[in-house]
Amino acid sequence: MASKQFMKKPTTKAGKQAKIAKVMREFKAGKLKAGVDPKGPKKALMAKSRKQAIAIAMRSAGMQKKKK
Repeated sequence: MASKQFMKKPTTKAGKQAKIAKVMREFKAGKLKAGVDPKGPKKALMAKSRKQAIAIAMRSAGMQKKKK
């Protein structure tokens, strides 16, 4: 579940790599959630592209770019 990924971020390099691997496995299985559908509160939008899945994985691992 993508929603729980953002709660705790790993601090070690191995932890970050494991988190990214987990998210990419979810994408491959078709279970990676990209957001909430505005049409219904219980529906979720699934990640459609590999680039989107990589962005979600990096965000959940705490590896996103810093804002200037």
